[in-house]
Amino acid sequence: MNNVPASIEAVLDLLRREDYVAERGFATVLFLALRMGRPLFLEGEAGVGKTEIAKVLARGLGRKLIRLQCYEGLDAASALYEWNYAGQMMAIRLGEAAGEHDKARLAADVFSERYLVKRPLLQALEPDPAGPPVLLIDELDRTDEAFEAFLLEILSDFQATIPELGTIRAPAPPIVIITSNRTREVHDALKRRCLYHWVEYPDAARELAILRARRPGTPAKLSKQVVAFIQALRKEDLFKVPGVAETLDWAGALVELDAVALDPGLVADTLGVLLKYQDDILKMQGSRAAEMLDQIKADL
Repeated sequence: MNNVPASIEAVLDLLRREDYVAERGFATVLFLALRMGRPLFLEGEAGVGKTEIAKVLARGLGRKLIRLQCYEGLDAASALYEWNYAGQMMAIRLGEAAGEHDKARLAADVFSERYLVKRPLLQALEPDPAGPPVLLIDELDRTDEAFEAFLLEILSDFQATIPELGTIRAPAPPIVIITSNRTREVHDALKRRCLYHWVEYPDAARELAILRARRPGTPAKLSKQVVAFIQALRKEDLFKVPGVAETLDWAGALVELDAVALDPGLVADTLGVLLKYQDDILKMQGSRAAEMLDQIKADL
């Protein structure tokens, strides 16, 4: 596979160039997935950077990114292909009006690639001069087991069967990243076809490195306080603790407010950037956030 990193260090370098701060364990499993041509299955809480890795790979390797956003009720027609029925009906009527009565020829025409609407999975099987694309199957846990079973042929042989056209095979396997927020368990049959990694919340040092890489205009003192506050917030009994995405959003919001350090009023006014449930916001408003902030300033 052309331009795939030749070592774990090369993977880490590629990620660093794209401002993605990763631990070596993650770089190792990513390296193996790239070299072995295996899908990479990433599980973890929302906002920890699972989806971002597919974007980073596409940019870093110069590949096309094809994204299949999963949702409840997703089926093969939405994920693989469907026919342009309106176009087919128009072609049939025009053919009949022109005196075309050869039904076999008419059927061959309307069931050709001209009327095939290619969805993400079929697009990922097509050749590309830049190399096999990066296929992101995002939030697979939102679909059902029937869709997982449908994916097995794609992930096993990187091919798909269209009854009217035959079997379409990828000339080279796409780079497949599958993500799950673990709202339900994904079946073992699909996981066995993938390499696996659980994406943790970063520790304070790595989160600070991420913040500096992604929000370089954030004042140094403010960056440390933001990371320390969020690290403390993740230890609280909340319905949904903030992920790295919220860390970056909060830092960006504070910079827009010309903040250089945290204070209780500023934290209270911007909790909606960090927390997305009213009960969590109510828990942190007032004295609790102020106590946490006092402790953070004492520690720093």
